[in-house]
Amino acid sequence: MRVLVIGANGGIGKQVVEKLLESDHEPVAMVRNTDQIPQFEELGALTVLADLEEDFEKAFHNIDAVIFAAGSGPHTGADKTIVIDQEGAIESADLAKKYGIKRFIQLSSFGADRPKQTGQMKHYLYAKHRADEYLKKAGLNYTIVRPGRLTDDPGTGKVNLQEKLSDIGNIPREDVAAVLVYLLTVPRAENKIFELVEGNTELSEVLAY
Repeated sequence: MRVLVIGANGGIGKQVVEKLLESDHEPVAMVRNTDQIPQFEELGALTVLADLEEDFEKAFHNIDAVIFAAGSGPHTGADKTIVIDQEGAIESADLAKKYGIKRFIQLSSFGADRPKQTGQMKHYLYAKHRADEYLKKAGLNYTIVRPGRLTDDPGTGKVNLQEKLSDIGNIPREDVAAVLVYLLTVPRAENKIFELVEGNTELSEVLAY
């Protein structure tokens, strides 16, 4: 499949592109600045210049699946979080439906199902919650992944992916990227929401039975 990666320049997004290149899929990295293009061209990935804060419809031409991994980042205010994490995701779902895209993987956050129970991250989790709820009703074949605390440790290839976990845990960004790519073609992941932390299950065995 030709997979549009929204948020390709992010800490998880770039690794999603790399792992798509290692698979049978063809990534299209969506970037907002021209200076971000060469790093993906060096990898051998296609790019499209588009910005979630502007008109980005052109990015959806000739696309089979979408991985939405964009995020405003921890150092931005609530306004930017709403624009990127909420409205950017919602518009992406609308465009995917408009262009008949069959598969949509969305990176969310642990706790997005209960945003009222959080403190200073409340605006972020509310944005993720709204985006997730919208995607569930958008008429797309979706999967939503809510990882725990992100780390920059090397990926282990072993995870704990469940529809509901009892406690938040850590998860390397590399393993999150691997899960997003893996779930593209796992029928048992379709139209489901999962929580994700590090674990003992080999990725190839996740949802295999």
